[in-house]
Amino acid sequence: MLRAALPLLGLPLAGAGATEEPTQEPGSPGEPPQGLALFRWQWHEVEAPYLVALWILVASLAKIVFHLSRKVTSLVPESCLLILLGLALGGIVLAVAKKAEYQLEPGTFFLFLLPPIVLDSGYFMPSRLFFDNLGAILTYAVVGTLWNAFTTGAALWGLQQAGLVAPRVQAGLLDFLLFGSLISAVDPVAVLAVFEEVHVNETLFIIVFGESLLNDAVTVVLYKVCNSFVEMGSANVRATDYLKGVASLFVVSLGGAAVGLVFAFLLALTTRFTKRVRIIEPLLVFLLAYAAYLTAEMASLSAILAVTMCGLGCKKYVEANISHKSRTAVKYTMKTLASCAETIIFMLLGISAVDSSKWAWDSGLVLGTLFFILFFRALGVVLQTWVLNQFRLVPLDKIDQVVMSYGGLRGAVAFALVILLDRTKVPAKDYFVATTIVVVFFTVIVQGLTIKPLVKWLKVKRSEHHKPTLNQELHEHTFDHILAAVEDVVGHHGYHYWRDRWEQFDKKYLSQLLMRRSAYRIRDQIWDVYYRLNIRDAISFVDQGGHVLSSTGLTLPSMPSRNSVAETSVTNLLRESGSGACLDLQVIDTVRSGRDREDAVMHHLLCGGLYKPRRRYKASCSRHFISEDAQERQDKEVFQQNMKRRLESFKSTKHNICFTKSKPRPRKASRKKKDGVANTEATNGKPPRDLGFHDTAAVILTVESEEEEDSDSSETEKEDDEGIIFVARATSEVLQEGKVSVGCSNKNPDKDPHMKFGG
Repeated sequence: MLRAALPLLGLPLAGAGATEEPTQEPGSPGEPPQGLALFRWQWHEVEAPYLVALWILVASLAKIVFHLSRKVTSLVPESCLLILLGLALGGIVLAVAKKAEYQLEPGTFFLFLLPPIVLDSGYFMPSRLFFDNLGAILTYAVVGTLWNAFTTGAALWGLQQAGLVAPRVQAGLLDFLLFGSLISAVDPVAVLAVFEEVHVNETLFIIVFGESLLNDAVTVVLYKVCNSFVEMGSANVRATDYLKGVASLFVVSLGGAAVGLVFAFLLALTTRFTKRVRIIEPLLVFLLAYAAYLTAEMASLSAILAVTMCGLGCKKYVEANISHKSRTAVKYTMKTLASCAETIIFMLLGISAVDSSKWAWDSGLVLGTLFFILFFRALGVVLQTWVLNQFRLVPLDKIDQVVMSYGGLRGAVAFALVILLDRTKVPAKDYFVATTIVVVFFTVIVQGLTIKPLVKWLKVKRSEHHKPTLNQELHEHTFDHILAAVEDVVGHHGYHYWRDRWEQFDKKYLSQLLMRRSAYRIRDQIWDVYYRLNIRDAISFVDQGGHVLSSTGLTLPSMPSRNSVAETSVTNLLRESGSGACLDLQVIDTVRSGRDREDAVMHHLLCGGLYKPRRRYKASCSRHFISEDAQERQDKEVFQQNMKRRLESFKSTKHNICFTKSKPRPRKASRKKKDGVANTEATNGKPPRDLGFHDTAAVILTVESEEEEDSDSSETEKEDDEGIIFVARATSEVLQEGKVSVGCSNKNPDKDPHMKFGG
C-alpha cells in the first residue's frame, strides 16, 4: 500500500533511481497505454484496511442483532453468541475459498486487540475495592496459578504413563508442564465478558477479575521458563536455571508494574500543562498507556500488568487535570475500543477453530485436561480460601468459593500462547492446540451459559447498581479515620494505618506535583459534594417538569457568595408576589425515593453547617502587624457559627421583610456606615449586595481594623455572582415560613427591594 502511495506523493520508490522509467501497464509490454481508463479495480491496494473495517462492521451489526431480543441476551452470554457466529463465518469462508482464512494471529492479538481491553479494565477499576482485596487477589493469582500449572501438567503426564493417552502424543514431563502453564491461567477477556453479565457482588467480581489480570506475570514466566527448558532439553537443565526461573518471576512482575507506574507519572505530569491545548488530552491518555504496554513487551516484562498499573495509577490525577469534554471523550473512546476488540477476539476464535490443519484430536488428552483443570481449580480455591479466611475481616463463604471455582474461564490468551509453540521443539503441538480450543469453548460456552442459573440457584449476593448515598460516604470516611487512629494508638501498623499514611503523602506531595493548581485547590471533597448536589437538584427539577420563569420576567438581586447564605428561599419571595412557580429545588416531600430524601436532608445539613473562613490574611513585613495563627482563625470561625445559631431567635425588620432568624449585629461604626450605604441603595431601587437566602451566615462577631475591612471588600465584590444556592427543607416548613413572611412584609409587593418582576 505504501509502495503504491509513494508515486502519488511525488516520491521515488525505494531502491529506484532518479531516472527510473514509468511502470508499464500489464499486458502491453513496451507500449504506451492506448487511452485514459475511466475505471480501474485496485483491490490489492485497499485490501488490508478494507477487511479490518469490514470485520468491525460485521461485529457491530452482530451485536445489534443480538440485543434486539432481550430474551436471548438474558439467557446466552454475548461471548457465546460471538463464538458461534465465528464458527458459522469460518465455515462459510472455508466452503467458498476451499481453505481457512482470517485466523487469530498471536501478534495481532497481543499487540492490537488485548491492550484496549486491559486499559479499559485498569482505568475504570474501583481502586478502593481492588486494594482492599489485594492480599486475596495476589494469593489466587500467584499461588493459585502455580498450583494449577504444576498439578495439571503432572497429572497429564501421569495419565500418559498410565496408558490413557494415545502413544502418538509424543510429550514428556516438561512438555506437559509447558502445556499446564498456558492452560491454567484465568483469562481476563473471558472473565470480563461473562461476569459483567452475571452481576455478582463487587467483592467476588474484583477477586476473580483481579486474579485474571495479575496472573499474567506468573503465566508469562512459567511459559517462557518451560519453553526454554524444552528447547534446552531436560538433560541440559542445571540448578542455576531453576534459580533464574524463580528470580524471573519477581523481575517480570515487579518490572511490569514499575513500567506502568512510570508512564502513569508521566501521563499525569503531562496533562497538568494541557490547559491551553485541550484537544490533545484524550490522545495523550491513549498514547502513553499504549507506550507503557509496548515498553513492557519490548523488555520481556508483563505488559498486561504494566498497562493495568498505568491506568490504575494515573486516573485520579488525569481526571482532575483534563476538561469535562476530554473526560467524556476518553471514557467513550476507551469503552468503544475495548468492546470492538473483545467482539473481534471471540469471532476470530470461532473462525480459527474451523481450520483442522492446525490441530489433531486425542480423546484421552482432551477429557483428562477438562477434568483436571476443573478439579484442581476447585481444590486450590478451597485450600487458599481456608487460609485467607483466617485473616479476613469478612470471610469468603462456601457459595463464593463455588462461584470462584466455576468462574475460572480460559480464553484467547491460552489460544495465542499455544499457537506460538514451535512444532519442531514440541512434537505434540497439534494435540495441545485441539485441547486448548476445546477447553476455551467449554469454559466460555458451557460454563458461561450455566453460571447465571447457578448464581441464581445458590442465591449469591448480587451487585448494587446505585452509588452509595452521601451519608454512607461520610460514615465510611469517618470509620476509616477511626480505624487508622485505633491502629496508631495500639501500635499496630495495619492496612488502615498505611492507607492513611499514603493519603497524607499523596495530599502533601503527589497531588501538588501532578495536579494543576486550580484543580488541586478545588479538591475540597465536601464542597465538591455540595456543588454536585446543587447541579443534580437543578437537573431533577427540570426532569420533573418544573416551571421556571424566564429571565425577562424575573429579576433577582445579586447572588450571594459562599460566605453569605440567607434564610428566605426564592420560593417564599415568589409566593409573596402571588407566583405559582416553585424554585426550591430540594423540597423533601417531592423526592421520589428514600435515598433522595436522605441526600436532601444531608444537603440541608451541609448548607447550614459548612463555612469558609472570611478573611484571607496576607503576609506583611510591617512591625505593627501580627498575622493570626491558622488554628486561632479556625477557632474564631467555629465560635462565630455557634453564636449564629444562638441568635436565630431574633427577628429583623430590615428592608421591610420579616426573616425567621436573626439579623446581623453591627460590629462597629464602619459597619454602620456600610449598612447606611446599603439602605440608600435599597431606597434607590437597587438591591443590597450581600443579602442572600440565609441571613444567619452574615452574623460576624469579630473586631477588625479598618484596613482589613477595606482590603476584604474587594474580595466580597468579586464573589458576588456565584449562582443560586438552593435550600433543602420540608414542604411544611416552606409553607409555614411563607405565611410568616407574608404577614410581616408590606401589603404592596412592588415596594419590596429584593424582587423586581418585569413585564
